[in-house]
Amino acid sequence: MIPKPVPRWRSGLSEVGSLGAVTAGRRKQRKSRRRVDPNSGVDFTAIYGGEVATVTADDGISLAVRTVLTGGSKTGGTANWGRTATPELTVIFVHGFTLRMASWHFQRFGLAKRWADRSIKMVFYDQRGHGASDAAPDESCTMAQLGDDLAAVIRTMAPTGPVVLVGHSMGGMSVMSLARRHSRLFSHSGRIAGVALVSTAARGITEAGLGEGLNNPIVGALQVSVKYIPKAVQAGRGITRRAVEPVLVAASFGKDYYSPSAGHAVEKMIQNTPIATMVSFLRVLSSHDEATALPVIAQVPSVVLCGDEDRLTPIHNSLNMYAQLGDDSRLVIAEGCGHMLPMEDPEAVNDAIDDLVTRSRLALGRPMMPWRGRRDTAADRPAVRHG
Repeated sequence: MIPKPVPRWRSGLSEVGSLGAVTAGRRKQRKSRRRVDPNSGVDFTAIYGGEVATVTADDGISLAVRTVLTGGSKTGGTANWGRTATPELTVIFVHGFTLRMASWHFQRFGLAKRWADRSIKMVFYDQRGHGASDAAPDESCTMAQLGDDLAAVIRTMAPTGPVVLVGHSMGGMSVMSLARRHSRLFSHSGRIAGVALVSTAARGITEAGLGEGLNNPIVGALQVSVKYIPKAVQAGRGITRRAVEPVLVAASFGKDYYSPSAGHAVEKMIQNTPIATMVSFLRVLSSHDEATALPVIAQVPSVVLCGDEDRLTPIHNSLNMYAQLGDDSRLVIAEGCGHMLPMEDPEAVNDAIDDLVTRSRLALGRPMMPWRGRRDTAADRPAVRHG
């Protein structure tokens, strides 16, 4: 097999050629003379209208959950066949830092339509301290705890059958934490049938790119204060917002993307995240290292996605992860996109998840390929191209 030509964009993808094929995402709505917002009128809170559930984490924290069952007797692509139905597969979505399950809006509604003729269960939840979930004590804001929270969601919401995990940003790190702490789930006899890592990193995000802006004296002082004098942090919420929010908002979308509605939705999610949560998890993001989880994840089919203008988790993070994953892996690079890839180029993300679900089903009946780390030849990697 001769590998397809690999595009080289302004983000400096010289490494991609040695890693094999790449999937190029399509440019979505960009700046134009007409300035039409493609998401005008979209209700980014609609995901909370799904079936309500609560998962209790190991330490007693309640996690808000919404589920969508596709197939069966359906209306508008959403199933109506109740709690007793057994899906062929469950897909669990894990959101990022200072976000909430609403960040998966386009996946929730887009994939429900795609899978209208299949019995697939989608599970969305707010991570501890985020969205409608319980506030999280500072000592519980650890990457290990996020991995254990995901394990609790799997036990409760998908007690049987294969599971595909989709993690964005800190959600991807949560998936890696799960792999490190619960590696049997990813083995040949385990429950995990596929993993999608979207705009994330195996190591701390404050080491490079715009994320370096989160590694500053003000944030460092706040991290100490939230543990010992939390009232002071609450009183200084304006300082916290000015130190953190500009970095997160600036990294959300590519420089040419135009959608005031999507931008407002992201800003609202960030602004509604408690100050204590924001500061506590900043410490985690600056120091986490889940690289040892990659050989575990490599046992199952996977896909790594990133925008080539992502300044919070720059593209080299995705290249490094992709290089360490197994034979049945894909790399999706969305041209002109920033950190909020699920919202900026939802079709590319939905295509990748749909493909992963298909590949995961095929993988269930056959032995997993042994992990070999970096590929010996570029020609070995499967090639798929969008656009």
